[in-house]
Amino acid sequence: MRKASAFLLLAFSFLASCSSNPNTQGPGADYLQGEWQQRVDAVQEQLITHSVYHMRFSCDSFFIQQQTISKVNYGADTCMSKGRWTEYMRGVYEQKQDTLHLKGVFCNADFSLKLENGCFRYGVYQEYFKIVHKADSAIEFTGTNDVVPIQLQLVKRTTCHVKPL
Repeated sequence: MRKASAFLLLAFSFLASCSSNPNTQGPGADYLQGEWQQRVDAVQEQLITHSVYHMRFSCDSFFIQQQTISKVNYGADTCMSKGRWTEYMRGVYEQKQDTLHLKGVFCNADFSLKLENGCFRYGVYQEYFKIVHKADSAIEFTGTNDVVPIQLQLVKRTTCHVKPL
């Protein structure tokens, strides 16, 4: 009897802790809404490998184009294209204090889901950035895996219009 009671209590507490996802997207952070392009400085261009980001934030969603430039050939030239390649990511983000958490997937150029048999990374994309809000049209991210900060310039401001999912 005790085991059955404990099991029922555990089952009910599990069910009570579950919640359904909202049926609309979240509004996201107002200051991020729009398209942002990374400004590359002389220090980055001297590195053996560096990336240039183009980011778009729409409500609580993000879309990233990451172009990587390398002076070293890491693999097959069909993928690397003479030391230059581009990866795409999309997903949702949330901000807590000075940290931006991006969670999504690697995609194709049209932001459709990328399959396992292509070049480069696939599957889950997850990154944490520390945010330094510089001005209305410039922000700086420092990735948890990077030393060089990403300085972004606002290209186009947009407004979030929350849509049903």
